[in-house]
Amino acid sequence: MDSLVGTQPGDVLLHGPTKILLHKYHWHSPDAGIVASYTPSEENVKDHFGIFRGVDQVEAFAQATIVSCGAFIEKGKLNCSFAELKRIFNPVFIGIGPVKFHSYLEKGDTFISIGQISFYKFRQMVCSGRIYKAPKGLDLDDYFSAYNDERLSTYDLSDDFTLVAELQDVTGRAIKNELLK
Repeated sequence: MDSLVGTQPGDVLLHGPTKILLHKYHWHSPDAGIVASYTPSEENVKDHFGIFRGVDQVEAFAQATIVSCGAFIEKGKLNCSFAELKRIFNPVFIGIGPVKFHSYLEKGDTFISIGQISFYKFRQMVCSGRIYKAPKGLDLDDYFSAYNDERLSTYDLSDDFTLVAELQDVTGRAIKNELLK
């Protein structure tokens, strides 16, 4: 396995199906970062006036970046399946730097989390990045098929994408399950 593209997020993430805020991986470079998307549902905006809250955006970004990318690297190191990895480790959110919101997301808005890996050591990952609302009807798989590390580093996207949030130093660590009991 060279990347997470083509993998179902539910196979990678530990979260139960109602807590997964990630639909698809569109581009992934294991040493550089990832682009993944999600479209909020009615359940995601219930009691929030149709708005996908900022705290949920942070969670979606963390799932797409530190959890997914960290799991991919650790799976490779241990030469095991994602299912086996889930039996050994639990992802723990341990910190975040500044977050700046520029816009908002509503039910049905597809957005991408585009994250750059800045640190990975001892099962701890740090990513910074952005959330963009994707243009309606855009085939994200096709759009990101020619993406590369350089384009990721400059957030090279067409002007049709709307900047929603900038996130710095989102940090997580995989903790052995036996330590959490």
